Amino acid sequence: MEAAFFDLDKTIIARASMAAYVPALRRAGYLSAPMALRAAWGQLLFRFFGADEKTMDRARRTALRLASGWEQANLRHLASEHLTELIEPIVYDEALDLILHHRAEGRMLVLVSAAPIEIVEPMATHLQFDNTIATTPMIDADGRYTGEVEFYAHGAAKAEAIQRLAARDDLDLIGSWAYSDSVTDLPMLEAVGHPVAVNPDRELRREAGRRGWPILEFERPVALGDRIPIDRNWVAASALTLVLIVGVGSAIRRLRRRS
Repeated sequence: MEAAFFDLDKTIIARASMAAYVPALRRAGYLSAPMALRAAWGQLLFRFFGADEKTMDRARRTALRLASGWEQANLRHLASEHLTELIEPIVYDEALDLILHHRAEGRMLVLVSAAPIEIVEPMATHLQFDNTIATTPMIDADGRYTGEVEFYAHGAAKAEAIQRLAARDDLDLIGSWAYSDSVTDLPMLEAVGHPVAVNPDRELRREAGRRGWPILEFERPVALGDRIPIDRNWVAASALTLVLIVGVGSAIRRLRRRS
């Protein structure tokens, strides 16, 4: 059986879809104004200049420390209160067409993301994906983030998880497809016979051109409910994604200033 592996951010979801959480967390007292500004600036640096594996790992640790001790239930509640800020154009129309195409071809659909499982799994269920590969944070007995992670779905770890899934479900990776926007997903793209760069960053665009890989530009973000009736409950879990964005953005900015 063949499969189609999709990255989430900037591949299926429009890149600005989670930006509304910064002011929401700021108003709720989770972030100071300087932290919010640093997060926004860090995101711009990351999107336009990228980050290597070492930088991303250090940024991830900063993000996890930031979230440590926060109650998962409180963040879910905050996300629910600001739901209307999150249902602007959220999914690329072209991505939905591509998902439908692979489903019609009988391929297993797998959503692969460094975002937390709390958001990836409900999104995958709503889009009728067959499997998910995502970051799994650790939560203690009191429902608080510990600052540790059980599995970090980034870089080579994505490819390793894909290999494990292929071995378990007897997937034909040579006949399979993978879609991503980031050069950090190069191992995932290399794991299949049909890699495709979607809205690629500069390094991935260069690499895709060198290797002759197809490059797709998705330009039509739509509200998910315009194509598929949306279950509003899945959005409530996504506050943790912003926590990671804030920490990653801030850490990348600090690391670049030191270099």
